[in-house]
Amino acid sequence: MVRMDSLIQGCTGIRWQVIYVLFYYLCYSVSGQIHYSIVEEMRKDSVIANIADDLGLDDKQLSSRKLRIVSRASEKYFYVNPNNGNLYIKDRIDRETLCGTEALCFLTFDAVVENPFNKFKIKVEIQDINDNSPQFFHNTISLEIIEFASPRARFALQRAEDPDIGSNSVQTYKLSDNQYFTLTENIRTDGNKYPELVLEKPLDREKQDIHRLILTALDGGNPIRTGTTLLKVIVIDANDNAPIFTQDMYKVTLKENIAVNSTVIILNATDNDEGVNAQITYSFIKTSGNIHHTGIFSINPNTGEIKINGNLDIEKTKNYELSVQAKDGGGLVAHCTVLVEVIDVNDNAPEISVTSLSSPIPEDSTSGTMIALIEVHDQDSGDNADVDCQILEDVPFNLLSSDNYYRLVLSGAIDREKRSSYNITIKATDRGSPPLSSTRVLRLDIADVNDNPPLFLKSSFVAYVPENNLPGASIFSIQASDPDSGDNAKIIYSISNTIKEAPSITSYLSINVETGVLYAQRLFDYEQNNEFIIEVTASDNGSPSLSSNVTLFIHIVDQNDNAPKILYPLLDTSGTVVFEMVPFVFEPGSLVTKVIAVDADSGHNSWLSYHFIHASDQNHFVISERTGEIRTSRIFHEKDLLNYKVVVMVKDNGHPILSATATLSLIIADEFQQVVPKLSNKLKEEETQSTLQLYLLVALGLISFLFIITVMVAIISKCKQQKPLPAFSTLTTNLYPPIDPRTFSMYSDGSLPLPYSYNMCVALDPADGDFSYMNPSGNVPVENLIDADNTEQGTECLNESSPSTDQVMNLPARQGPQTYFMKH
Repeated sequence: MVRMDSLIQGCTGIRWQVIYVLFYYLCYSVSGQIHYSIVEEMRKDSVIANIADDLGLDDKQLSSRKLRIVSRASEKYFYVNPNNGNLYIKDRIDRETLCGTEALCFLTFDAVVENPFNKFKIKVEIQDINDNSPQFFHNTISLEIIEFASPRARFALQRAEDPDIGSNSVQTYKLSDNQYFTLTENIRTDGNKYPELVLEKPLDREKQDIHRLILTALDGGNPIRTGTTLLKVIVIDANDNAPIFTQDMYKVTLKENIAVNSTVIILNATDNDEGVNAQITYSFIKTSGNIHHTGIFSINPNTGEIKINGNLDIEKTKNYELSVQAKDGGGLVAHCTVLVEVIDVNDNAPEISVTSLSSPIPEDSTSGTMIALIEVHDQDSGDNADVDCQILEDVPFNLLSSDNYYRLVLSGAIDREKRSSYNITIKATDRGSPPLSSTRVLRLDIADVNDNPPLFLKSSFVAYVPENNLPGASIFSIQASDPDSGDNAKIIYSISNTIKEAPSITSYLSINVETGVLYAQRLFDYEQNNEFIIEVTASDNGSPSLSSNVTLFIHIVDQNDNAPKILYPLLDTSGTVVFEMVPFVFEPGSLVTKVIAVDADSGHNSWLSYHFIHASDQNHFVISERTGEIRTSRIFHEKDLLNYKVVVMVKDNGHPILSATATLSLIIADEFQQVVPKLSNKLKEEETQSTLQLYLLVALGLISFLFIITVMVAIISKCKQQKPLPAFSTLTTNLYPPIDPRTFSMYSDGSLPLPYSYNMCVALDPADGDFSYMNPSGNVPVENLIDADNTEQGTECLNESSPSTDQVMNLPARQGPQTYFMKH
């Protein structure tokens, strides 16, 4: 312990001032207190000590550790510089105002640092200086003394008050020079010195009825301070017995919740005189020590009963000192002191104050993170001031106690997406009887971190987009959600890749990076691409960014944008017309030919139906609406027309309906040779006005006839020279024109059966008979197709549905239905 004294003495003519500066520098007690000692009345901004050095704190860490002092009373008088750790005087410190006449005077506060949290109790002792002069409460003291008072009689006088303590308080009294009185001092049991006036020789009221003396009180300071009052001694007739109290000091203890008008004590003073001189009157003596407290108490002037006049509050005043005077009718007085000690009752609830609060805190904060520093104070004393704190809600936070401080720390995991804020109710309860409590609600917000990726509602989505769509139109919207907030929840959409092989997806689709809306960049064509499978990525804007993927199936919905395409009969650009030979021997229901068509669309749009839209005589032929087969409806006769022209329309089932047409000429004849004269006659009848045209047609028919005969003879001759033909299956020729493989997928959906296949077999020898149609089901007997005896002659089979021109023109003349192509 180091003590430093500083003495400043002024020059002559200036009041002496002594300022004692006493430092208890860096003295640690067992409890961890730091004890400083200073004198009162130090100038503002005077440095007391460096707390940082005394606590062993690094000067570079003072700002980050938030060095500060915490106190309800001491913050008015001290402050600390958080940059250098110096403790300064903030305001004038008057020891007498703070502690009165108490021997020891302390101001205490806590020095608090954080990161990590710690606190130190600082105790500053305020040393007294002689800054107050002794003072009598009355400028004039009147004292009545009977003239027959005997010498050496003593008369008690009112003492002077000096708020200083120790040697700086009143030490001696001095009386101005006179011939009748001297001064002596009486030290009572409480240690206070009271002056007493001693009569040295008898008084004579007739000579001098009033004596005016100067009473001076001197303290023991350096320099000495004094106070004076006028002592007025009035000489009266004899009253030689003064009142007497049973004791000089009375002690009373009262609970602070005592009811108003309750009796504190009844004083009793006696006087041996009689009559008026024995009549005692009680009253309070106003002094600087009890002037502010006498209003709380009242005294009955006749009985000496002291009662409570107001409410007691130990938090304001713990002790009361009442000076009582008993005065008899002759003017003699006696004095006593009543000491009232107030006993604490639990009438103050704890007070909760938050000195620091960190809000919001990140949701990924670790357990043990300090959230707030809380001070709890109870103005009561003893057990009534002991406080316990608890958190009322079930929250992931704990309170850690440290004297009157509590640290609110994180005790578990927190998730902003589950709970974005907490209202933490802290309840402080003292240990009084009955206990009192108070609550404080702290709102703690949770700050978001990017710990959640964007989420889609489903793992995959399906979109249906009609073909021939409008470019630039939105076709689908993909939405993802992110439970985070702020930038962590801002989602950016992108097409990451395509799962199914397809043309560059960016040429077909684009996505709005902010809304997730997909747009078509161009027209979709179901016949080219009927499905897209893409992967969409949703990424948030956090750091680091999190993302998730979803698969999108885009199905292109077919529209009826393709008209039926007729595969048979096929007309080329040169204007070839299809002729179908129909023998007279055909029975009703015999198959003449079949119109074959396909539609590039799908589903209902590819369902085809066949209809006659124009025919020379529809009663002779019927067409199957579903298969396109044209059959006879009656038996033909020689008198019937030679040529029947029919127009077949093929319609799909779409909306709107699309169609295609084919024109067929059906010729009724058993042999092709019969066709020419009949055709020529018919042409002659129809075109009698043009002889040239008739000649041309006849010539054409003759030339064609001769050409056919020549070809047939050549074929027959060649076949007779060749070896037997291979198996029947190798001679069969599929005469259908090439069909797109997609055509079969069109029929495979059950809308129509696959196209029928009809084989035409012709014997190479005219004597072998006619050819016949093969049943598509394959249940026609073999003997109806090929004569076993004629295998050496050879048989040539043609696909009846679509024979080529060369094949037909090279066949010899034979009976049965045949198909021919002619130029016209």
